[in-house]
Amino acid sequence: MEKTISQIASACVRVVLFGPESTGKSTLAEELATHYKTTFAPEYMRQYLQHKWDHKRAVCAKSDLIPIAEGQMQLENNKAKLADKILFCDTNLLQIKVYSEIYYDGYCPPEIVLNIKKNTYDLYFLCGIDFPWVGDDLRDKPNEREFMFESFEGALKAQNVPFIVLEGTKRQRFNTAMAHIDQLISTRN
Repeated sequence: MEKTISQIASACVRVVLFGPESTGKSTLAEELATHYKTTFAPEYMRQYLQHKWDHKRAVCAKSDLIPIAEGQMQLENNKAKLADKILFCDTNLLQIKVYSEIYYDGYCPPEIVLNIKKNTYDLYFLCGIDFPWVGDDLRDKPNEREFMFESFEGALKAQNVPFIVLEGTKRQRFNTAMAHIDQLISTRN
């Protein structure tokens, strides 16, 4: 496991799928990567916490936050080396920070906060809560979707990063995302 949460330099465009649980981030990241014939960095937090739940019936603890951040950056850095012009990130350190502050009364490890400021992304897609909530072992906020969405939106505004809210059907979200990505790529050429 990578023992850093620093982003490696890369010429690829980095796009983050961001937002509350059960909003279609993972599915959209994979579909966009397939469409653009590139790769995506999956959400490490989900893998890590599912493994912890399956083997110990335990939930996230503060001590898990740095290993989760390290795992997320290892995935992102490895995928950035393989990406063809664009990398889709199914969440990033800012996602971890939002959850950390919600679950741990405003606390987020300073190393994560520092690297959020250093890491750069070209565009965030904030996935709306107009999708039906689907429960699983890890999802636990079906009645707090508005609060969660506002928390994620507030984090993007506080970081002053470019973002687009994606709402509507899967097809509508995909088409909106594609239009913004195509525009972003065309300005890079």
